[in-house]
Amino acid sequence: MKTRIQRRISCLLLLALTLGATAQTKVDYCQPEYVRSVLNKVAKWQLDNPKRRAPNDWTNAVFFTGLYAAWEVTQSSFMYGAMMENGKSTNWSPYKRFFHADDIAISSTYIDLYLIEKKQKMLQPMIDTLARFVKEPYPVKGIEQIKYWWADALFMAPPVLVKLGQLIDRPDYLKYNDELYRQAYEMLYNKEEHLFARDLNFTIKNDRTDLFEANGKPLFWSRGNGWVIAGLARMLKELPSDYPERPFYENLFRQMAARLVEIQREDGLWSSGLLDISAYPNGEVSGSGLICYGLVYGINSGLLKGKKFKRAACKAWKGLTNCVSDEGRVNYVQGAGDRPSNRDFSDNTELYGTGAFLLAGSEIFKMK
Repeated sequence: MKTRIQRRISCLLLLALTLGATAQTKVDYCQPEYVRSVLNKVAKWQLDNPKRRAPNDWTNAVFFTGLYAAWEVTQSSFMYGAMMENGKSTNWSPYKRFFHADDIAISSTYIDLYLIEKKQKMLQPMIDTLARFVKEPYPVKGIEQIKYWWADALFMAPPVLVKLGQLIDRPDYLKYNDELYRQAYEMLYNKEEHLFARDLNFTIKNDRTDLFEANGKPLFWSRGNGWVIAGLARMLKELPSDYPERPFYENLFRQMAARLVEIQREDGLWSSGLLDISAYPNGEVSGSGLICYGLVYGINSGLLKGKKFKRAACKAWKGLTNCVSDEGRVNYVQGAGDRPSNRDFSDNTELYGTGAFLLAGSEIFKMK
């Protein structure tokens, strides 16, 4: 029979062995069931903690884009129900401005749901709005009728034009999108850095110090470039394989992906400002989630080949999941803006950050 001391020693040894085994257990962040559980947790938290925003504004548009992608891989009924309720609450209408990319972004989710439900009332308000978007000029002075004048627009509008053009057999919508995209590319894309300026205010060549990082390099916003590469992924997903302009979009996608992998942080994320990591205390989730989504789509579609992309994608996903609270709150999200910020985002969340996270996870789920 063991003495009390012997029993205590045995218990301590068992505890030590258990703790040692636990310490050695590694979470497989890319394992499908783990990804599914995280997607469900994050989506549920966000739906249970809504923001006071218009249900069809751009922040909700990005969230529901991510929610639909998450539903595709999880088939969670609460996600589908939430998307349907949101669409009904807006009468399936885009937001206020027919001419503004942000305000038609919600229509992407309407199209996705229409393809399942097949109810014309889910499509008609968008058809009417897109007809005006294509025909009428941008009614704001100084924009010179350029409708994709800022990087965010390349996520918000192109997938809608391409998807609707394909759906209702309007190839002119795809061609119009090509025209607008080329304008933005010529204005905003830096062909040396393979990154996009956020808008024309960040391309002016003069002595403005706010256009440069502390290390002297040009200012490139993480979320701005996240919008672009994620938007490219969403558009390439819809474009026919033999579409004449597809090689342009694919080459741009590969250039950006290669550059973004080069400047990834050790924690797996990307800084709010891309070219001066030391100036920013932590990674930023909305830009990082969008970039991660783009990279993993590239891997899954065969556009990106090589171990470096998969390593970067897995590293990014691990970094993103480390920013999620136990309850499912996605933290480290920069607030709405147009440029990098070096404030601490650790206690900040936004709908579009959650949407970016869900997009990234939906592709990670499918990665082999």
